[in-house]
Amino acid sequence: MRNWSDQTDGRSGPIPAIKQTNTAQTNTEQTNTAQTGGRTERGLAGTRLPAPVAMAAGALCVSFSAILIELAHTTPGTASFYRCALALPLLVGLALAERRRGGGLTGGQWIAVVVAGAMFAGDMLLWTQAILEVGAGLSTVLVNAQIMIVPLLAWSVDHERIARRFVLSLPVMLAGMLLVGGVLENGVPGSDPTWGTVHAVLAAVCYSMLLFLLRRVGQDRVGQAKAGGTPEHQRGRAVQAYCGVIAVSAVVSLVAGALWHGVSMAPGWAAIGWLALVAVVGQVVGWLLVALAAPRLPSEVGAALLMLTPIGALVLGAVVLGERPSVLQLVGSVLILASAYAASSRSNPVALIRRWTHSPAAG
Repeated sequence: MRNWSDQTDGRSGPIPAIKQTNTAQTNTEQTNTAQTGGRTERGLAGTRLPAPVAMAAGALCVSFSAILIELAHTTPGTASFYRCALALPLLVGLALAERRRGGGLTGGQWIAVVVAGAMFAGDMLLWTQAILEVGAGLSTVLVNAQIMIVPLLAWSVDHERIARRFVLSLPVMLAGMLLVGGVLENGVPGSDPTWGTVHAVLAAVCYSMLLFLLRRVGQDRVGQAKAGGTPEHQRGRAVQAYCGVIAVSAVVSLVAGALWHGVSMAPGWAAIGWLALVAVVGQVVGWLLVALAAPRLPSEVGAALLMLTPIGALVLGAVVLGERPSVLQLVGSVLILASAYAASSRSNPVALIRRWTHSPAAG
């Protein structure tokens, strides 16, 4: 890129100094972005956090949801409604702060938010029901079919290129999913494996659509200049979009849940306590980090990092419920971690190995 100080505006000589200053700031921002690979994300408190780290942290926080919902002992509709409704007061405050800084969502973005909210409600309702019908292990494996669906959506709709490293790491990741889910050890548990599989696959479709739409809304800058956003804040409307998604999800969960297995408006203080933890850890912290980080990452990288969710659920089950993971589950966790790193890393694995083997420490 040429320097503004060497150019003229074609009318009155050198460009004014104010333009030089603004351009220098822009160039500095571009340089910083290039140094981090375009993967820097603004955190909840206004600090900068690398997008892969934000996505990984969000995935681990989301992994708490399955165990906490199991401890709540409620219907799918009750759990889905309360985990959204209890999160809204915190999310509304964050969304209003974002709106004051850089303007609100456009009409087209609101349409995507409504659809994403309906998809989120469908994911929560179907997945919670699948846990009862086919077991937590297999339902978790099936719902994480998003690892394949999200990149395919980005490729078919947005013409986004899928990296070769992701394609190569995908079989390893799928093998790790099967091992962590305990499918090869326990067979197919649950009260109704057939319907449980159907519900889990439908949940995976809803889950994938949610991730795809969140990412698109976060990347959409249409109308931001008209909304008064400064260059610093023209980064999408991820917090407002996610808050809207949760509000829509609460309404859809309440209506659909009432028609399907019912919704209890007074599930008891113990259940509300567990669901409040789901709302704070999973909905506010976990999913908000995912919503913020997803637009800054290639679709396949975000999908791969979300595979940390079943690992987090495995660890939490061991700590909270006293479950002891098997050797195969531990091996599966290692496979998922290794393949997620391979899919998200921009370093050439062959070059890394050569550098390590030829380093002085290696002799």
